[in-house]
Amino acid sequence: MNFKLPLIAAFVAAMALTACGGSSDAPKPQDVVANPAALTKIDVAVGTGAEATAGKAVTVTYTGYLYSTTATANKGSQFDSNVGKTPLGFTVGSGSVITGFDQGTLGMKVGGKRTVLIPASLAYGSNPPSGIPANAGLVFDIELLTVK
Repeated sequence: MNFKLPLIAAFVAAMALTACGGSSDAPKPQDVVANPAALTKIDVAVGTGAEATAGKAVTVTYTGYLYSTTATANKGSQFDSNVGKTPLGFTVGSGSVITGFDQGTLGMKVGGKRTVLIPASLAYGSNPPSGIPANAGLVFDIELLTVK
């Protein structure tokens, strides 16, 4: 009988500690919300073709990442890409893509490759699509294919 009470107490304590473990809803490292201070354009390769200016129809390939202060080149988890798929077509300045992507494409020349760091205020803000945390900064690698 003397062993039952300590054994039961130990079992209850172990169960309580197990219950205090992490939840599946706990934030994942890639979900940490971070933002660049401002829209930043980094030309990886300057193109030699026509320039993307307001009102011009362009096609691009892109890869989108969550902005991370700890990841190499601030590229956290990848959330989207059309590389190897159908290029994205839009008219620069028309508002058909997020503001930071639009502004990040301005001034590129066909054949150019650019990395654009976008604060949440120029991205999706507090109402993002699935896979992007609210108020998260983004990073896009963009290649300009055509300007019409």
